[in-house]
Amino acid sequence: MTVTVADVMTPDPIVVHPETPLNEAIKLIAERRISGLPVVDADGKLVGVLSEADLMWRETGPTPPPYIMILDSVIYLENPGKHERELHKALGQTVGEVMTGKKEIVTTKPSQTLQSAAKLMHDRDTTRLPVLDDSGKVIGILTRGDIVRHLAVE
Repeated sequence: MTVTVADVMTPDPIVVHPETPLNEAIKLIAERRISGLPVVDADGKLVGVLSEADLMWRETGPTPPPYIMILDSVIYLENPGKHERELHKALGQTVGEVMTGKKEIVTTKPSQTLQSAAKLMHDRDTTRLPVLDDSGKVIGILTRGDIVRHLAVE
């Protein structure tokens, strides 16, 4: 029998909204001992994910872009816009200001095989996959821990 994402995922995950105060989301992550939260709009559709990695900017701060000076001109060796985004994350007060946006998130469907979802997680080096229904609503989350627990009962 083929095992699907729906068989192993955590259904109805804890979610937050972009306007949720960041401190509230941090407390949820710490109290529930989870590594991230799906961020949804008013309709329950995925707009981003808030992860521990997103929160590290609060402690580490952004790294200024490397540059060289020639005469009185500054030439950036990296896009200075990246530094600006990192600074915005470090100073953010709401989930929406700090989260990783939907374009950068890998998702899955409940009908996908567990094997292909696990390969996707491995290939994309991600710790979680939000599980979306056909309308884009978050109905579950598949984590590495869910897969390991499944392996333990096989």
